[in-house]
Amino acid sequence: MDSSQLLGITTFTYLFASFLYIGALLFRSHKVGVFATVFTAVALVIQTAGIGLRWVESYQMGFGHAPMTNMYESVVFFAWTIVLFYLGIEWKFKTRTIGAFALPLAFLAMAYGSFAPINKGISPLVPALQSNWLLAHVITCFVGYAAFAIAAALGCMYLLKAYFSKTDQSTDQPGLLPSLKILDDMIHKSMIFGFIWLSGGIITGAIWANSAWGTYWSWDPKETWSLITWFVYAITLHARYTRGISGKTIAWLSIVGLLAVIFTYYGVNFLLSGLHSYGSS
Repeated sequence: MDSSQLLGITTFTYLFASFLYIGALLFRSHKVGVFATVFTAVALVIQTAGIGLRWVESYQMGFGHAPMTNMYESVVFFAWTIVLFYLGIEWKFKTRTIGAFALPLAFLAMAYGSFAPINKGISPLVPALQSNWLLAHVITCFVGYAAFAIAAALGCMYLLKAYFSKTDQSTDQPGLLPSLKILDDMIHKSMIFGFIWLSGGIITGAIWANSAWGTYWSWDPKETWSLITWFVYAITLHARYTRGISGKTIAWLSIVGLLAVIFTYYGVNFLLSGLHSYGSS
């Protein structure tokens, strides 16, 4: 069994786990929720094995490198970080309802990688990627992206809860979803976590750029949009601390922020040419 088969299994397991989480939410079934968590954890293990095996396969082909260098490998790693971050939240907050909103994001990332007409092969690294900063830059960026994806999922949950619920925001009455107060706090904390890691990603990227191209910043489209995304979250968090924004405002901003992340990560590669254009392959 090769890495592509393991990652294909992961795609459909995430889909099944998504249905289980949605079923557990709608029918308020603890047992179904437990099965959803088990399937998600198993899928994460399979995906980890697939990523590791792909890494080994690259060495067997004579040009070993971390499997994070093209669009296919990056979306696989993106899904991996989303699920890992989600399971951490589930364990910490002891709630599985978030899975109904978070796991579909991981499935969509894997489905894109599996079915989109993109290069899924293992290729030698272009000179710009042959750096020890590769792992540091990619990992920090994608941990941040995963946190922002979870924040957006929580934002959707908040807006859904606010639409269907007439309970006061300060109450903590039971329901299908966590209270508005808890969701607001979780959105905020996820944004902070993601912002710290994105900042690390921009810093490591600048150091890498200086090593590869002789300049820390060149206003490449990817760099520019990374900075725009950073400012979206910086302004949101600043407004949270200084103006106390919360509720629907921060929920909508979490979704806007994810859209900026998606364009930075995906849209720039295909719509704007630049030094990072190799990421579209």
